[in-house]
Amino acid sequence: MKLGFIGTGALSSAIVTGLKSLPGEATAVVLSPRNEEIAAGLAARFPDVRVAAGNQEVLDDCDTVMLAVRPQIARDVLPGLRFRPDHHVVSLIATFSCDEIAAMIGPVKRVTKALPMPMIAIRQGPTIIFPPDPEIAAFFGRLGKAIEVASESEFDALSVATATYASYFKYLETIHGWLKDHGVEEAKGRDYVASLFGALGQAPEATPDASFAHLAADYATRGGINEQVLCELTEHGTFERFKESLGGIHRRITAAS
Repeated sequence: MKLGFIGTGALSSAIVTGLKSLPGEATAVVLSPRNEEIAAGLAARFPDVRVAAGNQEVLDDCDTVMLAVRPQIARDVLPGLRFRPDHHVVSLIATFSCDEIAAMIGPVKRVTKALPMPMIAIRQGPTIIFPPDPEIAAFFGRLGKAIEVASESEFDALSVATATYASYFKYLETIHGWLKDHGVEEAKGRDYVASLFGALGQAPEATPDASFAHLAADYATRGGINEQVLCELTEHGTFERFKESLGGIHRRITAAS
């Protein structure tokens, strides 16, 4: 594989960083010059990563091409490029369907959608893939967990979960802020919250047969402090509002695609 990226932003950087952290990894990578600072930084860190003079040079030099341009500019950038029929195009643009990408790039035989998360930089987290593709699943499986899905509607539904990152960190920030307000030194509070939720995040994998509802019930000891917070948030409609937000994101994604 000779791998190219059209668009060199945070996600491209994370994939390249995770890939090049693998022992003995020597895949040649060609980056588009868009976001010159990120591209130049990656090329400086890794000897087999280089920056092309332009997007067309990426296509001319590579057989596998990942599309990582922002959806707002994809329709302006992609149709002007000359893709080859033998290119394997992997779209990281979540809001465009495979058919829409194919319409923009011409007679390419293989178009795959993939949605990794930023933690792929440290080879953690899932990447969803549609349609199922053994080669791309093997690629992302080395960088975390690859999950092949059977339909684009399933891909869109799973994509909604990626809209929750910021809210998760705001949740942690709220706990951290409360601790600071009650006399806990800032660095100590951050270390505690990060360690606490890092460990808590291992619970679903440690008990794979337990549903999330079962885990919630296990931690909500009757009459205990976990039960109190859970009940208060439930009574205030917090989780129902959260589900409404997820529904709004799903409507936005499916309308765009």
